[in-house]
Amino acid sequence: MKQNVAQQLISSHLISGCLAEGEEIALRIDQTLAQDATGTLAMLEFAAMNLPRVRTELSVQYIDHNLLQEDYRNPDDHLFLYSACRRFGLWYSRPGNGVSHPVHMERFGAPGKTLLGCDSHTCAAGALGMLAFGAGGVEVAMAMAGEPFHLRMPRIWGVRLHGTLPAWVSAKDVILEMLRRHGVSGGRGRIIEYYGPGLDRLTAMDRHVIANMGAELGATTTVFPADSAVRVFLRAQGREAAFREIQSHPGATYDEHDEIDLTSLEPLIALPGSPGNVVPVREVAGREIYQAYIGSSANPGLRDFAIPARMVDGRQVHPRVSFDVNPTSRQILENMIELGLLGRLVRAGARLHQAGCNGCIGMGQAPATDRISLRTVPRNFPGRSGTRDDHVYLCSPETATASALTGVITDPRTLGMVYPSFEEPDRPLINTAMLVEPDPRELGTPLELGPNIQPLPFLEPLPDCLEGPVLLKVADDISTDEILPAGAKVLPYRSNIQKISEFVFAPIDRSFHERALPHRDSGFFVIAGDNYGQGSSREHAALAPRYLGLRAVLAKGFARIHRDNLVNFGVLPLRFIYAADAYDVRPGDRLRIKGVRAELERHAPITVENLSRQTHFQVLHELSDREVGVVLAGGLINWVSHERGQ
Repeated sequence: MKQNVAQQLISSHLISGCLAEGEEIALRIDQTLAQDATGTLAMLEFAAMNLPRVRTELSVQYIDHNLLQEDYRNPDDHLFLYSACRRFGLWYSRPGNGVSHPVHMERFGAPGKTLLGCDSHTCAAGALGMLAFGAGGVEVAMAMAGEPFHLRMPRIWGVRLHGTLPAWVSAKDVILEMLRRHGVSGGRGRIIEYYGPGLDRLTAMDRHVIANMGAELGATTTVFPADSAVRVFLRAQGREAAFREIQSHPGATYDEHDEIDLTSLEPLIALPGSPGNVVPVREVAGREIYQAYIGSSANPGLRDFAIPARMVDGRQVHPRVSFDVNPTSRQILENMIELGLLGRLVRAGARLHQAGCNGCIGMGQAPATDRISLRTVPRNFPGRSGTRDDHVYLCSPETATASALTGVITDPRTLGMVYPSFEEPDRPLINTAMLVEPDPRELGTPLELGPNIQPLPFLEPLPDCLEGPVLLKVADDISTDEILPAGAKVLPYRSNIQKISEFVFAPIDRSFHERALPHRDSGFFVIAGDNYGQGSSREHAALAPRYLGLRAVLAKGFARIHRDNLVNFGVLPLRFIYAADAYDVRPGDRLRIKGVRAELERHAPITVENLSRQTHFQVLHELSDREVGVVLAGGLINWVSHERGQ
């Protein structure tokens, strides 16, 4: 059978199921990735399985999100994660070593491997010809235990690239063009595979930029072929032995098609509120800015700092602008120093931050009130920056730097300078000192549990009759940042579900926690629009509402990872059959679903009674038999324990 790259990767790891669209498949996972904002919960979940060590080829715990040490909580949790790595046989990437995705690509990524990470941007590893998925922490914990990863077989969307990027246009503009065309839900239920002659001039790190923000399209993942560009990257990292060529078979086809002429692209920018609000930079040029920010997993390569460094060489950024530079890895930082790039940035007025996620996740670098911040990060959901009424635009390093120099949003083509050239060094400095390798002699090391780490809450099985009020009704494209926000105030409680539940839906309704508490035992419902739960993979956005009593979300549609997280914590994701029914349900209405077990097991439309209005309507659950068992058991941990007879 002639297969494209995605089909080859799936077939080589298929444990059960078939490559028919919509069928549930199970995949063998070779590698796992965790970061500290989600990894503490994942490690607690793995510890609850009472296994002596991980059963993957390789598992890595990164410390990149919660780097601010305002008090004991973050450093205590870092010590817990270090002890868990020693106990269970994981690699440990120390604080300050960098963002998980580019570091994993530098040190561990390998063509043909599968990677599951409790971070939605794990899909960035598709740049190397890997099959990489973001997922909730409990699914990553299961993969660490040797269990397969389950998902519905996606459609394969082939995007042919041809032509060459013009001056002042870079890889960020390619993915922004995809978002301009298709929006934040255009990739839902799809694997995006890029191919064509346009790949010839895109480096592995250029591809990382594009694959990373496939998450913003809602795609299941993104894949590229493993070709000469991947070999060059791995050779430069001293790991050419990990290379294997993976190309689409001649004559292979795709379920859907798109095409981008790279030559025709221009600098693009996403307006505040959503990565899908994309327009040409020239249309918003001239707007005064407060901040220009380069770095993050969405623009992590050395060239993404080198081009800005050469743009500002001998110049000063505008006195009103905070020009924030976030090196994405310790290795990138050392190479910036070695090549003289860092000095140019600093002399031009840049503010240097440690290697990590930082402002991208709301950990510092918040912009001023009602002022514009241009960022090369992947997301600009409202308030994610740490400023409630923020105005965050997403753009390329070229656009951000040009605007830092002028003080207003600037199309870099209008600067009047020659586009700086930059060639990646054949032999960059390589730093592995801050990666701690697992030591078999340390297996069984006691866990270091700080006072902020609390036991996982017990979740009882789903009742056979669900009845309760609609506590909240929300619109389309609600993100996990709005369900359970990130930032320096909230994320330090990531391993304390009772405390973090106080922030559930706080960006939308600050009274939600108080209103939910009386319904913890009896339960309540949430009504939502389409693409509910887009964005971060943080399972806290499912677990914390469930802890408060959420029993079901009725929505027009769900983002993949959040929908799976709801299932994994025993919350029913139900989809309206008719959109009009969603309009008829009001906050405060009392709903009832009777005979839940039978309704789920017969895989037919489920009747929902609106007791307040004396009406009824039908919804679909779209769960597999396995997922029905998980939900009824009260979540994945309960279900696995029951299946193992524990």
